[in-house]
Formats: sequence, structure tokens, C-alpha cells
Amino acid sequence: MNISIIIYLLGWILNIVASLMVFPFAVSIYYGEATGKYFLICGVIMAAIGFALTRKRPKNSKFYAKEGFVITALSWLLLSITGCLPFYFSGEIPSFTNALFECISGFTTTGASILSDVEAMSRCMMFWRCFIQLIGGMGVLVFLLALIPFTTSGQNIYLMKAESPGPDVGKLVPKVQKTAYYLYVIYFALTFLEIVSLVIAGAPLYDAVCTSFTTTSTGGFGVRNTSLGGYSPAVQYVVTVFLYLSGLNYSFFFLFFTKRIKEALSMEEIRLYTGIFFGSIAIIAIDIIRHCGYSLEEGVRHAAFQVGSIMTTAGFTTANYDGWPALSASILVLLMFVGGCAGSTCGGLKVSRILIYLKTVKKELAQLCHPRNVKIIKIDGKPLAHNTLRTANIFFIVYILLFAVSVLLVSLDEHDLVTNFTAVASALGNIGPGLSLVGPVGNFDLFSDLSKYVLMFDMLAGRLEIFPMLVLLNPATWKRN
Repeated sequence: MNISIIIYLLGWILNIVASLMVFPFAVSIYYGEATGKYFLICGVIMAAIGFALTRKRPKNSKFYAKEGFVITALSWLLLSITGCLPFYFSGEIPSFTNALFECISGFTTTGASILSDVEAMSRCMMFWRCFIQLIGGMGVLVFLLALIPFTTSGQNIYLMKAESPGPDVGKLVPKVQKTAYYLYVIYFALTFLEIVSLVIAGAPLYDAVCTSFTTTSTGGFGVRNTSLGGYSPAVQYVVTVFLYLSGLNYSFFFLFFTKRIKEALSMEEIRLYTGIFFGSIAIIAIDIIRHCGYSLEEGVRHAAFQVGSIMTTAGFTTANYDGWPALSASILVLLMFVGGCAGSTCGGLKVSRILIYLKTVKKELAQLCHPRNVKIIKIDGKPLAHNTLRTANIFFIVYILLFAVSVLLVSLDEHDLVTNFTAVASALGNIGPGLSLVGPVGNFDLFSDLSKYVLMFDMLAGRLEIFPMLVLLNPATWKRN
């Protein structure tokens, strides 16, 4: 284990967080809010520690998969602890556990909140709450890779694989640093386009900026207590469109803008994602129009928004879907597990894994009928590597085991099954609200501290695809060879 390179990279994490705190501090100056001083104080202290840790580069800068997982897990823990300090020291979230919960929910783009009155927060704190979702959406290590060539490209891929969501992380271009750069260009371009679109649709600039931060990151934190329910239909339509776009694999955008349009449109994952997305909208729209008294326009708008919000694991709301018919509610719960595409900012199992599982079942059925036939699983016309299939299967097993254990631990609080089940599904899938007591009109403050720490672990595990957190906690990781 190369401890020196781990400490060095954690120092850079502190430097990044310190520099990012300049933005909410600037917001506090603009609005004349005294609470902004906590960003300045925390930022200066973190910058001093970060400078001390990064002043001298380690002689041995090599690291491998194990260090990559450990660096990623420790980086996200450090991000969360340091990021929650302004919330806690300012007194706007007086409980450290609650401040940490809110911050982890932000960085992991989960959107689950312990706040009952978001609008009571100062604007700089509310801005930071949304801004950390933008930071966490693509990943701070990917951001660092885009800026600083720490080591060779072959070693940088370990960091990108550990932090980027999806069963297989490839490179858009030969160099990892260039890949990270293009990912962030696409990410910021989507964010900027949404800000402009929301302002044109009539949203105030501050609301447009914060909402765009939490849409392209598929985070779901809002600046109003009604989430996006209090905005005009035009604003809700804009957010729905960008939720769909944010759930796409970023390789699709890269292929599209490099004029490989045919290759982009032929991606099987994109087709399945789009089919599930619009198929779910159609079923839910018909269901709620029939049973909830919505007009055609209202039914389609609310159905499209909630499908986009839940499937991309954003967690915004425009209506109390907890009161929708059982069919619609059941579809939304299932979408919590599906998630968006690999290579996006979404949580959940990912559509690519669903595609792999479907093809695996099809292959097994074909071999049962024709045992002598040799079937090869292909994705986009390319044979699926055995390692990718094995990793996808193991991920599913670990996901279900972690889900089951978390539900049992959270059940110690004696809340109803729907609350416990959907709270864990929400945390592990990085979704936001669930159903019942943690539905669109509830929050997560009702849980005990133990349950909150279980859910915090689930949020981190879900964002990092589980394995980095498990590697960090595995005693064998820290044993000398």
C-alpha cells in the first residue's frame, strides 16, 4: 500500500474543497449574509493543511487498483466531513450527524434531506447545498484528473474506474486526462444550457443556477420547500428534458458531437433507457389521468417529470406521488432500482447492467433449448468480456445483500415497511425521496442516528458502486504483502 501517494492526493482534495468554498463566500457577500464567514474560515484552514500535504510530491507515485479504491473511498469521506463544517459551525444545521447526512446526500447526488424548511437557510448555505451536488455529480477525482496529470495514464484509470458510475469505464480518447477533460466539458455545457433555458422559461437567475446544478448532477436538492412544484409548467418541462439528457451515457454525447451519429444512435443501452423512460411515462400518465383527475397535459407533465426524476435518481418532485394509484407507485419504485445509463451521473443498478442481465437470461434459455449451440453475449455488436459479466453479477449479489442488511438495521427504528424499504432503496440508489414517511412531503430526520449512519454508508456505497467502500473496510487491504 502506497500510503504517501494516498496522503498526497487527499491533500489535493482539501485544496479543491478550499478553493470551491470561494463561490458560496462570494454569494454571501453579494447578498450581505454574515454566515458566509464560515466558508472563508473553513476554506483557509483546509487550504493550509492541503498545502502542507501537497508541498512535496512523493518519490514513489505509483499506485494500482487497491490504492485507487482506497483513495476514492477516503476522498469521498474527506469531502463529506469537510463539506459539512459550514452547515454545522454556522448553526443552520446544529446537529453534526444531520449536517454530515445532508452533505453526504449532496456530494453523492442522492437528494435525501433532513431539512423540513429549506427556505429558512441563508442563500449562501443553500447555494453550497446545491453546488456540492454539481461537484459530486461527475466526481472530484475525475475533475482532478482533468486538471493535473498525477501519474501515468495507466494508473489514472484506476481512479476513474473507482469513481465513475457503471459496470465498465472506458476511455473516450487514448489518454485518461483527456477523457476526464471531455467529460467535464459535456457536463458543464449541459449545466450552462439548462441555466439559459430556465431563465428563458421564467425562473429567477438564482433559482435557475441552483436547479441546473442539481439537475445535470441528477442530485435533486431544491431551493423551495415544494421542490419544483411551485414553478411554472414551462420550468418543469425544461427540467424534465435535461433530466432525460443527464441520464444518458456521456459517450453518446461524445459520439454525437464528433459526428459519429449513427454509432451513437445504435447504442443498445441508449435504446433500452429511452424505451423504459417513455414507456413508463405512457403507463403512469394513463393511470393518473384515469384515477387522480388530472387533465391530459397535467397527467403527461407530472408523469414525465417524476419518471425523469426517479429513473435518473434526481429526486425532484412536482406532485405528491405517494398518493398516486398502486400501479404508478410500483413503477416508480422499480425505476429506483433501474437508474440511468452507465457513464452518466445517475445511481441505481444502471441500464447497462439490466441489458447484460436480460441478454444473459436469453442466452441461458437458448442453451437450454439447444445445448450444443454456442451463444456469445454481445453489446453493440462487440463480444462482452467475461470479466465484465462476472463483475456485473457480483455487483448485483452484493447490492442485494447490502440492501437487505440495511433494511434490517433501519427497521430497528420501528417505522413501517414501506418507509424503511424505500428509504434504503433511495439511499443506495442515490435517489432522494421514497414513499410513506420519507415521501415527497416528508424527510429523513425521523430516523435515529444509527439509521442515519447506515443510510450515509449506503449513499456513499451507491455513488461509488459499492466496491471502494468494501475495499476500504476490508482488513486484507491494509495487510503488508
